[in-house]
Amino acid sequence: MRLERRANIPLSLAIAAPIGAVIAALLLAGILIAIAGAPVLEAYQRMLIGAFGSRLSITETLTRTTPLILTGLAAAVAFRARLWNIGAEGQFYVGALAAAALGSEHGLHLPSYALIPALMVAGAVAGAILLLVPLALRLRFGVDEVVTTLLLNFVAVLFVSMMIEGVLKDPLAFGWPQSVPIVGDASLPKLIARSRLHIGLLIAVGLALLIWLIQSRTLFGLESRAAGLNPSAARFAGVSLTGVLVKVACLSGGLAGLAGAIEVMGVKGYVTTDLSPGFGYTGIVVAMLAGLHPLGVVVAALFVATMFVGADGMSRALGVPSFIADVIVSLSLLTMLVGLFLTSYRIRR
Repeated sequence: MRLERRANIPLSLAIAAPIGAVIAALLLAGILIAIAGAPVLEAYQRMLIGAFGSRLSITETLTRTTPLILTGLAAAVAFRARLWNIGAEGQFYVGALAAAALGSEHGLHLPSYALIPALMVAGAVAGAILLLVPLALRLRFGVDEVVTTLLLNFVAVLFVSMMIEGVLKDPLAFGWPQSVPIVGDASLPKLIARSRLHIGLLIAVGLALLIWLIQSRTLFGLESRAAGLNPSAARFAGVSLTGVLVKVACLSGGLAGLAGAIEVMGVKGYVTTDLSPGFGYTGIVVAMLAGLHPLGVVVAALFVATMFVGADGMSRALGVPSFIADVIVSLSLLTMLVGLFLTSYRIRR
């Protein structure tokens, strides 16, 4: 038996890989649900009801989907160019902090139509700057960005903690560590009244479509794919790898920082150290489930959000620990890696 790399990956196989990975993950997680003493089919039915069974659950699922789309896009854009950005969590937090600082009553004094875009740009710039630091270390000294971006996550969270306990602390929070709130004009409009669902969802989906067009229709998209597939060949063809990686870092870090800004402007209204339940890390899973395809990121983010929101309803109804959602998402990543391997190679006798 030997492995043989496929010359071309059929579209049907590329589509079947993530679907098969999700099915395999659900089957494996079903074993754990059965061990917990709950009926497997009813558990998954309760999960779907918890995520889509009411107006409130649907809006909460879509609200959770929004930051996952953006952090998933951040990982997908970087990974396609072989820039291993594991720091979307830290970029998320600095983007949120920038939006809270400039959107408070002591920040920018602009009308709503100008303030909202300005805060989004500020969050994106903050996230991009945080990723440019590890990239500079890689380009100048050859430092592995996996390590530096991962460690910067902790630095970013500690910096946010210092700021919300210091100059940005809300004096009306009764000692609770949170930043000053943003003004009303900085809040994102709601898509549905009396819900938390905001226009950030439309922005995230629009950015996914825009990035797909950039990657498939522009010179920059071609260069970033070439840099990821074969850096030596890309350099021989005249592609400036340094320039491409800088652009990719700005786009990837900017998307993660924008996710943090939108979460503050659309949902929380202020920054705390538990603002993110792991959006940056989960974005890596979303990107892998999507096969690094920008439009697939939207579907993958919706799936992951469904698991997290629906698991709460399943837990309340059947007593199954809600942590089963983390298990399903983790298994999905592992089975997706196997699926990607089988799509790239065939087994020959």
